[in-house]
This record gives sequence, structure tokens and C-alpha cells, in this order.
Amino acid sequence: MTTAPKYVEGHNLLRGKSVLVTAAAGAGIGFSAALRAAEEGCRALMISDIHPRRLEEAVANIKEKTGLEQVFGQICDVSQEEQVQALITKAEQELEGVDVLINNAGLGGQTAVVDMTDDQWNRVMDITLTGTFRMTRAMLPYMQKRKAGVIINNASVLGWRAQKEQAHYAAAKAGVMAFTRCSALEAAEHGIRINAVSPSIAMHDFLKKAASAEVLDQLTSKEAFGRAAEVWEIANVMMFLASDYSSYMTGEIVSVSSQRA
Repeated sequence: MTTAPKYVEGHNLLRGKSVLVTAAAGAGIGFSAALRAAEEGCRALMISDIHPRRLEEAVANIKEKTGLEQVFGQICDVSQEEQVQALITKAEQELEGVDVLINNAGLGGQTAVVDMTDDQWNRVMDITLTGTFRMTRAMLPYMQKRKAGVIINNASVLGWRAQKEQAHYAAAKAGVMAFTRCSALEAAEHGIRINAVSPSIAMHDFLKKAASAEVLDQLTSKEAFGRAAEVWEIANVMMFLASDYSSYMTGEIVSVSSQRA
């Protein structure tokens, strides 16, 4: 097992850009992506989440750590269309146009197919896949008018690979991958890029609640480095996709993983 690498300092990859990140309160990939965006020099940032207190704390945390004053928070449940529309409208106003949207909201779980209820299946699909669709659909008209913009979706290696008791989550993430590829072709006509990251395993508190310690230990042991990714290692790849360095990439699913997916 190797130790995690040293935290990578910002290099102004997003200088002059505005960024909107969903499900970004707490300690997961979303918060790390928002923090990294600020560290990479974005001019303004908005984060959303469904937890008011956690959201407020996340906004304050980013401001304190980075010195960026233009950090905003907005409650949003991506399964509710009216809240999605309100988020996009508010972000367009506060950020004076959204340059980068990171669709991070998702929901997992651990249930065998034979025991899975319709509600369990539909809830995961509605947040993870349809939520990504709702956010993208609401964002595209604004980006199309500007003939510019970047959208980054959070997928998973389970979109490619099978794992027991993950049928709903894997199906949703495979859907995110397919949605990314298809929507990217439509968006390209307007100068907009849409890509996705596909992590294997990044350890954080939310994941520990969604899967058993035994399963997480088993998955981690299969990694080439013998460890799970740090959430900021996933966020770093999102920053690359958000930056002008990836200007010729669209419709791509980038595996952020040491596994042979």
C-alpha cells in the first residue's frame, strides 16, 4: 500500500471562469471540486446541496480557505424540477453567467435485486441519472446563447463493470455515461463541451455510510496502489476537464482509477 501523494497546489487553471457545483456540501467529491475550483482561480463559485446547515458551513469554509469572496450557496434537490430551475436562474444571476457546471449529485446504496423495491430503484435513478439530465437541460440554453461552456458529470467505473448489490447505481451511472456522450454531440454544435469522470473508489464519509466496511476494504485491496483515491484526486481531473487544456475533449468518460475498467 502506498501513501497518498502530496496535495497539489492550484495553478490558475480556471482563472476568469465561474463554476457551479451540485451536491457540494460536506466532505465528498463535490465539496473537493468546489474547493479546487476556488484554488484554481475561478472568479466566482456557487455550490448547491439539500442540507442547509452543511451548505452554509461549506460556503464559509471555502471562503476562509481560499480567500475567494464570490462564493454562493443555494439549496437544491435535483429530483425537483422547480428547484433545478431556481438554482440555474440564481447561478446565472450571481455568477454573471455560468462557465462551468459540475453535475456531482448522486445517490447509491447496497441492495440485492431480489430485495430491491421500486422506490429504491426509482430514487437512485431519479437523483443520479435524471438529476444530471435536469441540470444539463436547464443549463444548456444559457450556454448555447453564449456559444461557450463546459459541463462535467460524475460517473463511476460501475457504469462499465459489475458488482453485487449495485444494480440500481450501476445502471444509473451507465446512463450518465451514455447521456454524456449523446448530449456532448448536440452541445458541440454550440461550442459547449460535456465530459465525465469515472472514479473507482474515493473514500469519504458519504461512501462509508452507503457501503459496508467489508465491501470497501475488498474494493480498496484491488487497487493498484492499495488505497482508495483521495477525493481531491478526482477533483483534479474535473479541473483539467473544466480548463482550456481539455479544449478538444468532448463526450469522453475519463476513468480516474488504477483499475483496468
